[in-house]
Amino acid sequence: MLYTYTMQEVADGNHYQGSTEEPPERHVSVSIGAVNATHIERHYAVAEIAAQWNLSTDKVRELFQNEPGVLVIGERSPRHKRRYVTLRIPQSVLERVHSRLSSKMSAW
Repeated sequence: MLYTYTMQEVADGNHYQGSTEEPPERHVSVSIGAVNATHIERHYAVAEIAAQWNLSTDKVRELFQNEPGVLVIGERSPRHKRRYVTLRIPQSVLERVHSRLSSKMSAW
């Protein structure tokens, strides 16, 4: 039988409170964020990647602005002349883009 509990119930230890069910005899493991742990991995600023890859910050923004997984902080409003957006690029996205760009270069 599969039991489903909210994260708060598990954290509080109240997942049996008010319930008539008995705790299972077997061990029950709970996985918290095992599937998507991007909040734990290192995030890079545009300037850091630009310095590492010897590119301009504008080129790095162009490479990563629409990439899935990139944190976009701020507004992309066309009302402003200046874009008020900060990008934070997770390590996994950085590696994915680098791999994709490297494979394009090896095809030449």
